[in-house]
Amino acid sequence: MSTVCLLGVGRMGGPMCGNLVRAGHEVRAFDVLPERREAVLSSGAQWPGSAVAAARGADVLLTVLPGPAEVAEAIDDSVLEALAPGAVWIDMSSNTPSAAAPCRERAAAHGVGFLEAPIGGSPGDAAAGRLRLFVGGEAALLDRHRTVLSAVADRVTHLGGFGTGYTAKLLVNLLWFGQAAATAEALLLGDRAGIDLGVLTEVLAESPASTAFIRRDLPALLAGDYLASFGLDHIRDQLAAVTALAAQFGTPHAIADTVRRLHEEALEHYGPADGELLAVALLEAKAGTLLRHPVQPPV
Repeated sequence: MSTVCLLGVGRMGGPMCGNLVRAGHEVRAFDVLPERREAVLSSGAQWPGSAVAAARGADVLLTVLPGPAEVAEAIDDSVLEALAPGAVWIDMSSNTPSAAAPCRERAAAHGVGFLEAPIGGSPGDAAAGRLRLFVGGEAALLDRHRTVLSAVADRVTHLGGFGTGYTAKLLVNLLWFGQAAATAEALLLGDRAGIDLGVLTEVLAESPASTAFIRRDLPALLAGDYLASFGLDHIRDQLAAVTALAAQFGTPHAIADTVRRLHEEALEHYGPADGELLAVALLEAKAGTLLRHPVQPPV
């Protein structure tokens, strides 16, 4: 069992904290929001009061933070120096290859190994230990720490070297947000053309056009849930990172640019609100129509 320093105990890190404790690891957690202390203590983890105190003597450092800026702010030399000799830093945040590169180099300068393992899944998946991890880094280092990762995830995929895990997560997000927008446009058009939304969604779910979004996430939208589990500003940043990567590698990205611009417009309209489907809300506003389950008339 490992001594784990967990930095970030919000929607995802909070449930993960409890799972790590139940798996038998000694967990020392910290978050910049002090109101999260009681939930950490009630899960059986320790709250030492600072990131440095939480890291002192730990052999695994986990960061579960919203994005690159939060990771860079949370981890400085004093945190890395406090870790046990031969420790590993596993960044599970929604980071980017370019932003994480200096973090990895700083870790190496302190003799700390580094793995990227951004998370796929919802807070409910985190509570159930059903997360998916997209891992980039040395395979041998991953193998040595699978016990820790298996406490929070049931699918751990090694993508390759540094940058591949972050990139895979960004691509998954690009396609999901793109599918959500394309599905919303199709439903708005179908509704305007007089097709019953219930019938249309059933047709799409059983057709070659079906996606995981249609089968799993569309019911939430049709119930009026815009999935307030991630900030629109962070979504915009991730989509911008995808188009920057495409420009760097010289691959076409016209569709990715369209998805990015839509979310930038939604951010301008709604501000940095939580809502993974707020771009769909913007499309609804433009159409003057809400995509909702049809209300059955009274008998």
